[in-house]
Amino acid sequence: MSRVCPVTGKGPTSGNNRSDSLRATRRRWKPNLQLRTVIINGKEVKIRMSTRAYRSLNKQYKA
Repeated sequence: MSRVCPVTGKGPTSGNNRSDSLRATRRRWKPNLQLRTVIINGKEVKIRMSTRAYRSLNKQYKA
């Protein structure tokens, strides 16, 4: 499974680990993907989506 959110398109980002001596080694930050059940076209579908996307959808469709 790829680590990309299908809703927002968020994927892994990269940067540096910094030690106390400021030595730089490469690292990756993975998106926080969770398995959520979402209703799409009247059907319940399980999707691995980012928590930020899930919060935005909840906020948008909450009455």
